[in-house]
Amino acid sequence: MLPAHVAQGEGSIVLAATPIGNMGDASFRLVSLLETADVIAAEDTRRLQRLIRALGVTPKGRTLSYHEHNEASRTGELLDLVTGGATLLMVTDAGMPSVSDPGFRLVEAAAERGITVTAAPGPSAVLTALALSGLPTDRFTFEGFLPRKAGERAARLAELRAERRTMVFFEAPHRLEAMIRALHQEFGADRPACVTRELTKRYEEVVRGSLQHLLEWVEGVAARGEIAVVVGGASAAAPSEPADHVGAVNQLLEQGLRLKEAVAAVAEDARVSKRELYAAVVAARS
Repeated sequence: MLPAHVAQGEGSIVLAATPIGNMGDASFRLVSLLETADVIAAEDTRRLQRLIRALGVTPKGRTLSYHEHNEASRTGELLDLVTGGATLLMVTDAGMPSVSDPGFRLVEAAAERGITVTAAPGPSAVLTALALSGLPTDRFTFEGFLPRKAGERAARLAELRAERRTMVFFEAPHRLEAMIRALHQEFGADRPACVTRELTKRYEEVVRGSLQHLLEWVEGVAARGEIAVVVGGASAAAPSEPADHVGAVNQLLEQGLRLKEAVAAVAEDARVSKRELYAAVVAARS
């Protein structure tokens, strides 16, 4: 189950992907690792219990919680167990550990100590959403969750406006409408995109179209479940004029920034002239 270069009795860490919805997607290797690992580090031990019941396995090892609130304190403890010869299995609630989930800190610390880390790959919401989107897949970037605050979200999207690669985002259901509205405002009504919901589950839904179409769709639904949003990259000729970023400046003003500060922040992110952007904001007000 482990790479050949791992010596007998040497401890190691295995990052294992878990189903993102459909339990039938669990790999044989995941089942074997759950049964044989000395220690299982789980993002949510209750979710782990539901997983092992669904798969009909009986772990032999001990189970420890490992999540964003105890990563700092528990990482050293886990690495000490591995140094002592244990095989540590790292799983999260769904998908691949360390990808927008706990695990990065563990891998980083393991690398510093020369501890072997390998992976049992499997389901991925990022790749599944990308594949179903109908958008170019030859080059893409995963952007995770956008900032919750409107001003910070606008500034981040201003950075991405000229991004040529397809972009994949995660979003919470109650923030989906605000996200689509922000994408529409910053990227334009015609930018192609796709919203995927509850991937691999019974009520899986994939909605494709322009951001204008998606904005009209999201205004009439109460989205639920796990959501991934895929957005097409900018075309080669996509312009970035100062006037295109007036909305981002206004959102920062609503957050309490002064006009000059807001203009400076957006101009730097969007790589446009501060003077021209300031003039565009003033002109939009008149």
